Amino acid sequence: MTTATKANSRLEERFRLWDNNGNGVIERSDFESEASDIISRLGAEGTAKGNALKEAYLGMFDQLATAAGSQRMTKEQFVTVAEQKIISRGDAGFAEIVQPTIQAIVDVLDVDNSGEISPSEMEKWFDAIGIDGAEAARAFSELDTDGSGRLSTAELVAAVRDYHLGKNDIPLLGG
Repeated sequence: MTTATKANSRLEERFRLWDNNGNGVIERSDFESEASDIISRLGAEGTAKGNALKEAYLGMFDQLATAAGSQRMTKEQFVTVAEQKIISRGDAGFAEIVQPTIQAIVDVLDVDNSGEISPSEMEKWFDAIGIDGAEAARAFSELDTDGSGRLSTAELVAAVRDYHLGKNDIPLLGG
C-alpha cells in the first residue's frame, strides 16, 4: 500500500470515528461529542484543562471546516481537506492543525506538571483509546524516540503524523 493510499485509508477511518452520530457527515457537534467523551474518560470534566481540550478539538474542526468551506463535511470533503491542510504539508500541517489538540491532551494527562508524559500518565490515555497491558508498554517504548522515559508533545505529534503516513500502527487519536 502506498503512503498516499495508507494516509487516505487512515483519514477515512478517522472520519468514521469522528462521525459520532453516523449521519455520513462530520459537524462541529461530532467533535464536541468526542472531546466530551475524552474529557469524561480522563476525569477532567469541569476543569480548565478539560475546557481547553474541548476548545482545541473545536478549533481543529473550525480550521478544517473553514478550509472545506462547509460546517458539514462528507467523507470525501474531509479526506480532501485533511490531505491538503495536514498530510501534504507534513510537519507544518501537523503543527498547525493537530498539535494544539495533542498539547491539550498532554496538559490533561500531565498530572505532575513536568511538561511531558510519563508511562503512568500515558496509561490513562492508552486505557481511554483501548490499548492495554503489554501493547501499551510496547507503544510507549516505540513512541519514546529520544529514550527519555517520557513523551513530549513533539514526540506525540510526530507519532500521529507517522500513523497517518503509515510509518507506525499506533492510533493515538483512537482507532
